[in-house]
Amino acid sequence: MLVLTRRIGQKVHIGDGITVTVVSTGRGRVQLGIEARREISVRRVSELISESRRTASRSELGNEN
Repeated sequence: MLVLTRRIGQKVHIGDGITVTVVSTGRGRVQLGIEARREISVRRVSELISESRRTASRSELGNEN
């Protein structure tokens, strides 16, 4: 894992098509702005975990739709 220190307004470029900007900090939180081409999916890890749990629950019930 690469760990970086950035200030508000500073950016990090990932590959050719993703830019992450530090928008704000405070109260133990950091807000990030993420710019990417439309064909690149940007999702929170918590969303992926929730989706995975829903899929697993459906499989256990024998209903995968």
